Amino acid sequence: MNFDIDRYLGQVAALDDSDIDYESFRARPLDDDTLRCLRYMHDVEHHTTCYLRDLLVTSAHEDPEVTSFLAMWAFEEFWHGEAIGKVLAVHDETFGRERIAAARSRVGRERLRTLGFMALSGLTDHVVAIAMTWGAINEWTTQAGYLRLASTAGNDELATLLRRIAKQEGRHIDFYASQAEQRLADPGAQKWTRRALNRAWSPVGSTVMPKAETDHLVRTLFGGDDGAAMAGRIDRRVDRLPGLAGLGLVEGVRRDVIGDRIAA
Repeated sequence: MNFDIDRYLGQVAALDDSDIDYESFRARPLDDDTLRCLRYMHDVEHHTTCYLRDLLVTSAHEDPEVTSFLAMWAFEEFWHGEAIGKVLAVHDETFGRERIAAARSRVGRERLRTLGFMALSGLTDHVVAIAMTWGAINEWTTQAGYLRLASTAGNDELATLLRRIAKQEGRHIDFYASQAEQRLADPGAQKWTRRALNRAWSPVGSTVMPKAETDHLVRTLFGGDDGAAMAGRIDRRVDRLPGLAGLGLVEGVRRDVIGDRIAA
């Protein structure tokens, strides 16, 4: 899989939501479960800059292709969070900087997390392989979550917005997956990445949001037959990356939170 970074840089843009009728949500407000998912998505999208901080203290900052992508990735993710914030605002929910500040205060300064990334970068040359693979899995689950919520919320305006966000997430997937595939060609990278995923991977946002909110998101978006099928597709994509077959990461989360297994 090859990724054309120059083509991507030429496509980067703030999310176009100029035709989204946010005021329509006043007449047709969203249900509580959907709003709860949107709060989660808002907070996680706006935490991207903190993930960027952690990546840039590793050897990832030495690769100009990676840093070019990461700068634009953070830019696009910011506007995803802003668009979701507009939906929350119409529902008289806290959004934007006020909500972001509260989330970051809840998480804490995270200095030990950043130091952990620095230490890992000193231990292995394969830290970027781990980060790119981790990013691919997180983007696969994020895009799937947006598409799932678009199909279940029962609101055409929200569905249009979420599918537009998911389309941009698709370009992020292409970068991360391409980088992961290339870097995992090294058996050492496979070993380090598999070990890191087995020991520490959890759903995107789970280190930022309270466990009850992560569990709610998993139950809402990955529950039922359709959610199980979606989770299975993500695990199969991970299986196709060099050296990572059989991890069953998303199935493991479903089993822990929901209690059922994905059909083979």
